Amino acid sequence: MTPQLSSPARHGRETASAYGQTIRLLAARTLILLSALLAGGLAMTPAHAQSPPAAPAVTVAKPLQREVVEYDEYTGQFAAVEYVELRARVSGYLQSHHFEEGQIVKQGDLLFVIDPRPFEAALASARAQLSQAEARVELANRQLARAGQLRERDFVAASAYDERVQEQRVATAAVEIARAAVRTAELDLEFSRILAPVSGRVGRREVSDGNLVSGGAGSGNTLLTTIVSIDPIYFVFDMSENDFTAYQRAVQDGRLQSTRDSVPVFARLRDEPDWPREGRLDFVDNQVNRSAGTIRVRARFANADGFLTPGQFGRIRLPGSEPYKALLIPDSAILTDQSQKIVMTVGADGAVTPKVIRPGPIYDGLRIVRAGLSPDDTIIINGLMRARAGGKVTPQAGEIKGAGEPRPG
Repeated sequence: MTPQLSSPARHGRETASAYGQTIRLLAARTLILLSALLAGGLAMTPAHAQSPPAAPAVTVAKPLQREVVEYDEYTGQFAAVEYVELRARVSGYLQSHHFEEGQIVKQGDLLFVIDPRPFEAALASARAQLSQAEARVELANRQLARAGQLRERDFVAASAYDERVQEQRVATAAVEIARAAVRTAELDLEFSRILAPVSGRVGRREVSDGNLVSGGAGSGNTLLTTIVSIDPIYFVFDMSENDFTAYQRAVQDGRLQSTRDSVPVFARLRDEPDWPREGRLDFVDNQVNRSAGTIRVRARFANADGFLTPGQFGRIRLPGSEPYKALLIPDSAILTDQSQKIVMTVGADGAVTPKVIRPGPIYDGLRIVRAGLSPDDTIIINGLMRARAGGKVTPQAGEIKGAGEPRPG
């Protein structure tokens, strides 16, 4: 006979079975909910990926318009207008000097003295010989006059009279020779005092006092010192044949003043940021150097304070055009694509379009654009790395200013 379970036991078994069913039901609902959430997330991901990103912000501005004169720049050297090598013209012992090395001297100042005593003695001897020659002439004139009187009476032979005539001529020529010797001796004595032939700055002494110096017109004469003029001063530079031809074309077309006229130019030293020195062209050579393909050009500058020194290097600029309206943009707005220069323009819809330009020289810190850009174009001046050709950007208004213009802040 099968035992019957008591009522409490049967109740506990029923309770456990109900609890298990509840757990299985909750687990099923949880799986369904997780599946729904996962499916919903996967469905939302493509929609989220398809939303367009915001257009990057860039700074834009229109090109700056200004009346400009283009300048071409060259490197050259300052040179003295007058340069003199002071050499001895007579030989002798250097007795003294009368200047300080490096000082400014005036034309006619006494610089050196060569011992004058030998030249004084030579001058005295030449003058004495002149006196002798003049005495011989006086005697020859008297003898000729006497012979002429006797010849009129036929007391003297014709041959004797002819001899007196020739003696008078020889004596007269001897006087001229003696006078020339006196002038030579006077010059030698004068050359023993060496004067400054030009005004300028004197160099160092090449010979100390007491040394024997060689003079004369040959190559063996002794160099004593040098003198260079200071004010005004030249600036000499070489221009390429292409640049020179371009200038000639511009002059021929009436677009530029001739470089052979007195054209105003500007110069500066290496440590000067601007162009404080104004001068004028005064010489263009008459031929192009065939080996270098350049032509020598020279300008003249005032140098009243003596600051500029011959031999110094500097920069010079001269006008390369007549005044005209130009478009200016910063160099930072220009991109390089192989051999082309490009700027990025922005349309009214924010679309970016590249434009090829032909840049010119720098003016007031900005680049002149010769071709490829119009005054109405809007270009990107900041944020080029965020712009792509054909893409879109969010333009923010900016302004282009030259280096000489005041800036806000």
